[in-house]
Amino acid sequence: MFEPQQEFTVGKIKAMECYREAWEMVRGQYLMVFAVVIVGMIVGSLIPLIILGPMVCGIYLCLFDMIDGKPISFEKLFKGFDYFLPSFLLTLVIMVPIIIMVILIYIPLIGVAIAGQRMSQEELLWMIIGMLGIELVFAVIMTVIHTLVIFSFPLIVDRKTGAWEAIKLSARAVWANKGGVGALFGVGFLLAILGYLVFCVGIYLVIPIIITATAIAYRKVFPPLVERFSSPPPPEFYDNVA
Repeated sequence: MFEPQQEFTVGKIKAMECYREAWEMVRGQYLMVFAVVIVGMIVGSLIPLIILGPMVCGIYLCLFDMIDGKPISFEKLFKGFDYFLPSFLLTLVIMVPIIIMVILIYIPLIGVAIAGQRMSQEELLWMIIGMLGIELVFAVIMTVIHTLVIFSFPLIVDRKTGAWEAIKLSARAVWANKGGVGALFGVGFLLAILGYLVFCVGIYLVIPIIITATAIAYRKVFPPLVERFSSPPPPEFYDNVA
């Protein structure tokens, strides 16, 4: 039986190549891509746990249209709600650890505020060190999680997978391409820092390029189905990815 979790390409991600292709695709229609990405992020941030996932799916739907040579439209952005349940569940997996981290960081701060002058400078120092340690540990954990699930939202819209299947398949594909994905993250991080240095608002200008590069990297690991089959996929494929 056809097993979609084994269908990804190994060693095809080259970070600089992905960003060059992203810029070539975006530069002729940058304002439209910028509008789709920024509007999607703004709308998704209104109720993050509920509608962030569908809006991210909508962004990827628009970007896949661009990669496939089709025009980008705002109508497609809101088609992400067709994938509401799996994208919502995936958002929970990503967001809940962040919420836990924030709680663990703020509990000691509340304790410091309550203790007030009764806490010595040495105790305060150790409290700060402890909070920084917790924050560092969670930062590493969240970086690993976000890296492993980088292809999860694209998989939901492109392969119609459920949330858990998307997480597993993304993690397997990332691990098989860990060098390329790591470099992709590194270049994106540098671009974000450079954008932030441009009066802080420059970061919003590079976000569309970073997300487009991610979509292109996904396509290199998960080519369109028509490129992977000489004939239409077997019926078992659709049974397994439904």
